[in-house]
Order: sequence, then structure tokens, then C-alpha cells
Amino acid sequence: MKLLYFKLYPMKILTVDDQELVLLSLEKCLTDLGYEVITSSTIEDAIKMYDLTLPDLVIVDINMPLNASCSLEDNHKFSNNFSGLDIIHHIKVIKQQNIPVMILSGNIEEQIIKKGFELGAVDYLKKPISLGEIGARVKKVLGFDSICELDNRNAYIQNSVVGVVISCCNDEKNLLIDTYENFIKYNLGYHFCFVCDEGKDTTLQVLNNLRKGNESRISIYNCETTVGKAEAVRLGMLHLAKEQQFDYLGFLDIDLTTNLEDIKTLVAAIKNSNYKIVTGSRIRRVEAKMKKLNMDKNDNQCGIKIMTKEIVEKTFQKEFLAKSLLNVEIFIRMKKEYGMEKTKMYILEKP
Repeated sequence: MKLLYFKLYPMKILTVDDQELVLLSLEKCLTDLGYEVITSSTIEDAIKMYDLTLPDLVIVDINMPLNASCSLEDNHKFSNNFSGLDIIHHIKVIKQQNIPVMILSGNIEEQIIKKGFELGAVDYLKKPISLGEIGARVKKVLGFDSICELDNRNAYIQNSVVGVVISCCNDEKNLLIDTYENFIKYNLGYHFCFVCDEGKDTTLQVLNNLRKGNESRISIYNCETTVGKAEAVRLGMLHLAKEQQFDYLGFLDIDLTTNLEDIKTLVAAIKNSNYKIVTGSRIRRVEAKMKKLNMDKNDNQCGIKIMTKEIVEKTFQKEFLAKSLLNVEIFIRMKKEYGMEKTKMYILEKP
């Protein structure tokens, strides 16, 4: 009887996160398990949706932005840090309701976690976390077992959302489709933006086929004319920088001279640090030093870079002079923007 009730009247779950990739991953996971899912990307909208739908469970991120023009009833006062804790406060303190709330966040600050439990959260799901574990914990909190199973239970929601640009103009032969498809299947915090043009081969057609079923995690930026690699990367980075959801942006070479798994190593290095750009570098060699820049850096033409949006905004606005090797130009522009000493501090190499 319990299973029949669940099938006829699916339980409602409100998921709250300001990053689209996280919301889509949660929605797909929980919908596949038989739940009705309501999504919200802002604090104010989440509170309104909660009052409107009265869900059976709320899953909320901690680090949520607040719209400056926000206006809510009940004389609701927001905390200064604009965190998702305001949503828990609304449910538990203002409304005084016993709806279970789970926190899903990469925030590991002890005081924040403690405050969440003090307000009444029933569980804390720390990113990165697998869809299988999320499903198991939700079932435990709600007390209902679903007859559905997850096809992608080993996929992970990462603690950062990263946009990666890949220049592939007339590069069909280097498109390792299975490699890209497999990576985004199991790493749900990544978005690949392929930049191409109307070339002579079938690159665009191949990319469109790759994107089918992966529209949220793969985009295609089609240049109007043939451009060099540097310009393709620049256009792609500026395109992704317009989206608020990305914590970091990066680019890699189409020929995958660097393993895709290494992207996660670079992201881990830049997160919670003062670095603004983390770059892969080849084996250290004396002749590879960038002597002209007077910087103690190695040969970094290794095909991967991860950086903050600030670097994109400050160094990618103007077209690069080089057609392909833009790495040195990025550092030169950083030097002009921040000065030599700060630039050295902002760059990390990972051999």
C-alpha cells in the first residue's frame, strides 16, 4: 500500500541552487526516482515557491545570492551573508513548520554547518557527492522506497561548476567523442563549449550529434568566419563568462594532450586559494623558461588552463596578436593589469 500511495501521489521536493547544472542534475536524479521536483535558483523565489507548493522535502544550497530588489511578505529579514540559511529560517522559524530540509553544499565552514543544524536541517550533503548517495539519503528522510533505479548513480555533483572552451575549427579528426561524452556523464559540474566554424569537414555535424541529449552540458559557439585558435578560445571564453553559474572558466586543446581528469586537479588547486589562474606545464626544462617575461615559469603550452572570471574579464576583451599560442599574451596582459609581483602570485603551475 505504501508503494501504491507513492506512485499515485508522488512526493514533492523543492531543490534550491543558483547553478543551473546542479539544479538540472538534481531534477533528473529525483525525477527518475519518482519524485515530483520543483526547482528554484534564488532565495526569494525559493521562499515564494515553498509557500505556494508546500513540498514534502527541501534541498538547499548554502551559498546563494540575494537579489537586491527582493521583497517578501511576513516581514522577512535576510541575513547579511545572503546564504541559503535564510530559507531554512523561513521554514523553521517564521512558518514554524516541520518540513525536512537537507543542505547540499560545498561549504565546509564549521560555523555555517552548525548554524544549519541549529535551525533544523536534518542532513548535510557535502559536494562532491554521487547521485546514488543523494537518492539514498532522500529515501531515508522521506521514508519511501521507490521502485525506480538510477542509471547514472555513480555520477557526481562537484563542489564547483566549471565552463571549459575547446577550439575545434576543422578538427573533426581530433574529436574524441567518447572521451568527452564519458567525462560529462560522470562529472555533472562541467560544461564544454566547443568553438568551431562552417569549415570544409563535418566538425559541426559531429558536435551537434554529441550535443543531443547533453544540451545543458555541451554548447556550440559557431564563428561566422574562419578564425585562429586564439580568437576561437577568446570568443568562447567571453561567451561563457556571460553565464553567472560558472565558478571558473578554462580552455584545453582539442587533441587532448592533457587527460580530462587533470581538469579536476587544476580546479581543486585554484579553489579556496588566492590564485587567479592555474596552468598545466610540461616537464621542467631550463630552455623552457619564459625569460622574456622575467618570470620563473616553465613551458606552459600544455593544453589546459583554469582561471577565475576576473582574468577573462580583464585579459580577454581585446583580440590576441598570436593566432595560436596565446598563453604568453595572457601573462603579459596580467602583468600590465596587476604588476609583476602580483601576477607571479596569481599564477600557479601544475607540472
